[in-house]
Amino acid sequence: MQRIPVGILGATGVVGQRFVQMLEHHPWFEVAWLAASERSDGRPYGEAARWKLKTPIPANVAKMRVSPADPQGAPKVIFAALDSAIAAELEPKFAAAGCYVVSNSSAFRMQSNVPLVIPEVNPGHIAMIEKQVWRKQSGGFIATNPNCSAIGLVMALKPLQDSFGLETVMAVTMQAISGAGYPGVASLDILGNVVPYIKNEEEKMQEEAQKLLGALAADGAHIEPAAFKLSAQCNRVAVEDGHTESIYVKLRKTATKAEILAAWSNFTALPQQLGLPTAPKVAVQYLEANDRPQPNMDRDLGNGMTTAVGRLRECSVLDWKFTVLSHNTIRGAAGAALLNAELLKAQGYLG
Repeated sequence: MQRIPVGILGATGVVGQRFVQMLEHHPWFEVAWLAASERSDGRPYGEAARWKLKTPIPANVAKMRVSPADPQGAPKVIFAALDSAIAAELEPKFAAAGCYVVSNSSAFRMQSNVPLVIPEVNPGHIAMIEKQVWRKQSGGFIATNPNCSAIGLVMALKPLQDSFGLETVMAVTMQAISGAGYPGVASLDILGNVVPYIKNEEEKMQEEAQKLLGALAADGAHIEPAAFKLSAQCNRVAVEDGHTESIYVKLRKTATKAEILAAWSNFTALPQQLGLPTAPKVAVQYLEANDRPQPNMDRDLGNGMTTAVGRLRECSVLDWKFTVLSHNTIRGAAGAALLNAELLKAQGYLG
């Protein structure tokens, strides 16, 4: 197969670097264009990017010149790793120019006709692309993946929703500092500390989870949100990578522990059935040990794409409680967008 050339908007940031890393040996896509802020224009990527990942910059990408963030000269497929304010300005320009924008930004996630997608959870929502003005006028579109804290939560909830229904969900997160980008949280603010506030994070978790687990309306142009109640509290902790979440659920249908474990272990979905390159073989993995999952030990399951679950036990207030872990810059960011792009290609949306 001839690989499809792709571009990365916001290529020098932490998520942009993850895109570069994950695309190095990708069988379907290859990096052909990089764009970032004006201060990076014209510079070799290896000089413009303050590389923070543990693998080296791919040699061919390090030599690429960073281009202006303009659709002229850009490839058709664009991965966007932009701050939401910048994304709100730039992503529509690329879509209007006929580009296929696969975005990690929050700017358009809750727009009615923009699909917010986790391929294992709601692949059918991709169809909303056809209702976008950009699609009708230029062929371009915007598709998004969720917030990094919402992805792990929803991956764990989807099998429970399908098998038993959800009535109430409460979530308390312990989120890694890499979720704040670079330079992120000042060391004196986070070392030996917990910061019990992340701007807009709780609202994103609540709104996005209900859109993700909602149903495509009959008009195909919007989502009817899922009806369960969800309350989230979000905390920043001194962990490098990996968001940990304590989850409490009340189910609509009574379930035993064995039935819940079976729902997780039997969960498979379209990405696994299609054999998409970035899809983990096991989407949700339950860990039996009492002290798992842990970020240092479990965030890289399935190359960072598997959601780890553990500590399932009865709850004296709701029905059940458990712990969820997901890799926030892989499954929660670049890997999520890359899997979305693979789904889009498999369904014929990338030409």
